[in-house]
Amino acid sequence: MKTRFDTIFRISIIIKGLDALLEIVSGGFLLLITPHQIQSFTHWATSRELANDPHDFIATALTHSTHSLTTGSTTYAGVYLLSHGVIKMFVIINVLRNKYWAYPLLILVLLGFIIYQVIDIVQKHSITMILLSIFDAFVIIMTWLEWQKQRKLHQLEAEGETKP
Repeated sequence: MKTRFDTIFRISIIIKGLDALLEIVSGGFLLLITPHQIQSFTHWATSRELANDPHDFIATALTHSTHSLTTGSTTYAGVYLLSHGVIKMFVIINVLRNKYWAYPLLILVLLGFIIYQVIDIVQKHSITMILLSIFDAFVIIMTWLEWQKQRKLHQLEAEGETKP
């Protein structure tokens, strides 16, 4: 019988899986395109807005941020996102397959990512990273609770196998 907790846990894991998929696609994309292509696309995407409002905050910020891109920075970002996404996807798929060993691994992986995110928050004060860290902490708590539930089930199964 599925409980509300089971549904919330599954939805949070699926959201993390979609996040991992987005990281994999974004990382692969960054490894395939050049900084010049990113700059050209950004110019094309923002030129109409900047023509109407030369002080548009978002369009101006996007344009300025792409001018500092280098091949090294896009390669680093691509490798980071791709590896981050692949690791998360591997663990999440195994949690969804109910592999007992994947629960503590997911907790460790997300704790590692939170540590990195906190360092980034301290340096850049990113609201996005704060929200991501809060969601990761929520998923860790949900995973811990589910892991404890699975642990009890494994113990009951093991006791049933050892009794005649």
